[in-house]
Amino acid sequence: MRLPDRPDLDHLKRQAKDLHASARRGDPQALARFRDRLPATAGRPDGAIAALGLRLHDAQSCLAREYGFPSWHELRSFVLVRRSRTSDRAAATYEWLRLVYAGDITGGTGRASPAAAARLLESEPGLAEGDPSLACAVGDEAALRRAIEADPGWIGRADGPLGLPPLVAVAHSSLLTQPVYRERLIGCTRLLLDRGADPDQKIRSRWRAAAGEPAVPSPLSALYGAAGQNRDPELTRMLLAAGADPNDGESLYHALEDIRCTRLLLEAGARIAGTNALYRVLDLDDVEALRLLLAYGADPDEPPGGEPTDAYGTPLLWAIRRRRSRAHVAALLEAGADPGARTRDGTGAFALALRFGLPEVAELLAKAGATEAIGEADRFVAACAAGDAATASALRARHPDLPESLPEAQLRQLPEMAALGCGEAVRLMVRLGWPLATRGGDWDASALNHAVFRGDAGLARFLLEQGASWRERHGFGDHVAGTLSWASTNESQGAGNQFGDWVGCAEALLDYGMPGGRRDPAGSDAVILDGTPRRFSDEVSDILLAHPDR
Repeated sequence: MRLPDRPDLDHLKRQAKDLHASARRGDPQALARFRDRLPATAGRPDGAIAALGLRLHDAQSCLAREYGFPSWHELRSFVLVRRSRTSDRAAATYEWLRLVYAGDITGGTGRASPAAAARLLESEPGLAEGDPSLACAVGDEAALRRAIEADPGWIGRADGPLGLPPLVAVAHSSLLTQPVYRERLIGCTRLLLDRGADPDQKIRSRWRAAAGEPAVPSPLSALYGAAGQNRDPELTRMLLAAGADPNDGESLYHALEDIRCTRLLLEAGARIAGTNALYRVLDLDDVEALRLLLAYGADPDEPPGGEPTDAYGTPLLWAIRRRRSRAHVAALLEAGADPGARTRDGTGAFALALRFGLPEVAELLAKAGATEAIGEADRFVAACAAGDAATASALRARHPDLPESLPEAQLRQLPEMAALGCGEAVRLMVRLGWPLATRGGDWDASALNHAVFRGDAGLARFLLEQGASWRERHGFGDHVAGTLSWASTNESQGAGNQFGDWVGCAEALLDYGMPGGRRDPAGSDAVILDGTPRRFSDEVSDILLAHPDR
């Protein structure tokens, strides 16, 4: 399928809705389109595809792929920038650069959209001409050679609309992830290094600039662009060979999502201590990367670098809090982790494992000598976390003051388990009387906030049925409507749970008292909800606008 020269986002939304409706009716042609384009439905028969309960965002993803984009986010980004084209070349160039680079480079808060940037460049091939900084973004080696010959000092100066040193501009360009541009950008990196560019070129992070705040201290080095943003092993190896400092404060932490880049940094002497890498790798649930860090000398008892990790004290406790596997805990213990570690509130690793519903991990810790006395209240929490309704109910019958009499640290298990997606445990806790509005988790939020963030519509509706309120607040100062806004526009783009049902969450919230929305009279794509303009995903916006503010 080919996009028109002037694509219209509303028309594309209607196409996606038509495709979704046809698939819901069981139309064979519509189901075949899903089968041909979506990885989750590839090779499945019609009946199996229909049984998946496809949502509108699935249809949007299918349509985007038919037009040659990897996601609806990329297609939408392309259309919005394409439709906003003006005769003001500087403004047009800046909008294109916002697709090429992430918000920490451009001063925004979003991620780069490399597929959209590449498509826009295909349609307007002259867009990156006439400015060597733009040549850095697209890998135009000939233009870089001309710039260096005309002014050898240019190679070390910040330049262009974004004020980037050339090597930073090349290494952070998201077009490195696009096959047609990758070799060109590698070639430009080689040229810059051969001509004497400092391999440690860097700028300060700009991600707060969109909110009018000063740049944060975090450096954004060329190496961070290669290893931590684009996660390209060849470019990472090239910069390290040229002398780039692997201890730039960012690269190792962010490279953990690609074990190849992680290994290169460690081989080049990256220090693990002080980076929180050991805690980060436990967030990512990658046992091989964990073993790699430990093999390179990571301290299994390294103290954390800040909230919320410091409440848990050691990587072992953090692994339990993240409900990591027995293999993760075994790796830490084999590396010398103290099985007797305790949280800030005095809870030992053994009791913490039970509190998070991990009896097999508790058994492993017991073998390592970490057993401790467990009272009836602890057993009650452990049974709830494990989804053991019979044991939990029996303990509550003997102690009718449970769970109200539990200390705050244990009451916070309700939002903790919701944040981890442990719906069965959450339902049991609520049925046994857990205070619904208790706040906890990484961002001090209620269970309903965590359920909505994950896009767990079933759990969100259950909590609302039991009396939870959409006005429950979280640690960033907003309530559940703000959570829905953030999650539907960010998590659905691939930053987290891509399969969340934020439409279902919106429907549940509307059914239980959250007001609907109205269009922003200023003409933006925001929805005014509870007097505040907020941005939601397209499909969530449609649901909210279909239920006018009451």
